[in-house]
Amino acid sequence: MDEGNFLTRVLFRPKTLLFLATVVAAIAFLPRLSKLIPDLNQRAEYLLATEAIVITPPEKWVPKDLLQQVIEQSGLPKTVSILDKDLNSHLAEAFDRHPWVEEVVEIRKTKPARIEVALIYRKPVVMIEVPDGMYPVTANGFLLPPKDFSGRDIKFFPVVRNARSSPRGPAGTLWGDVAVSGAARLASVLERHWREFDLIAIQIPLTTEANLTLDDLIYSLTTSGGSRIIWGRVPGSNYPGELSTEQKIGKLKKYLSDFGRFENPNGPYEIDIRHWQDTSRRPLSSNRKPIPVRR
Repeated sequence: MDEGNFLTRVLFRPKTLLFLATVVAAIAFLPRLSKLIPDLNQRAEYLLATEAIVITPPEKWVPKDLLQQVIEQSGLPKTVSILDKDLNSHLAEAFDRHPWVEEVVEIRKTKPARIEVALIYRKPVVMIEVPDGMYPVTANGFLLPPKDFSGRDIKFFPVVRNARSSPRGPAGTLWGDVAVSGAARLASVLERHWREFDLIAIQIPLTTEANLTLDDLIYSLTTSGGSRIIWGRVPGSNYPGELSTEQKIGKLKKYLSDFGRFENPNGPYEIDIRHWQDTSRRPLSSNRKPIPVRR
């Protein structure tokens, strides 16, 4: 069979010609047809004012106008369409950049237009005292905006003293000092016991050595009555023989059970809870050797 005659008979059949004509017409007119289709992105039921976005209710320590701050800082438009395929990524990026946001968990869009953003917020646990003021920090060592805290707010947080560094970056970034990070971690584990033990400050050890690790740092706690409790290394240290956090807290509870206050009976004292057996103490007003507490 002549191959050329076969192709001619197949291609020039009416149904084949109609199909090819339809394909060519669709290719030619598709750009014009797309312009005639209404833009659903601009339909009222798909549009939402960014100020109407619903976010996880801020915790008491988070600014109530956080949503407005995110809108202004990220330059989000006044109105968005839930049909915008890039909207979720843009919103996630905008919220993630805010120093109070630890994690963007989920963004949900529903019709009629509604957007819900599930957030996890950062939590301040301590104030770092430096010559130019007080800086709020999370348990993980992230700096929070100092401007969001009044002088009255600051009084409700433990204070870290003897910090020898300043923040290396803006709010929302890590402080960048292992000694400060360790103090923040210690404040976090003591949070539930802070008032019980009548504590007012965490003291970073005074040292001029460089490249220190958590294993090198011996922290102490200051009570409102002036006693100094030698805590030792912070949770997370791998130093051999270091007592666990639970063991140290147990020792402090035992002392309070026996004496009522860390200043009783003739304090204030330096109280050392690092030993496996006894807790030792010595009056801070004298140079006497530490006395084991055996009660």
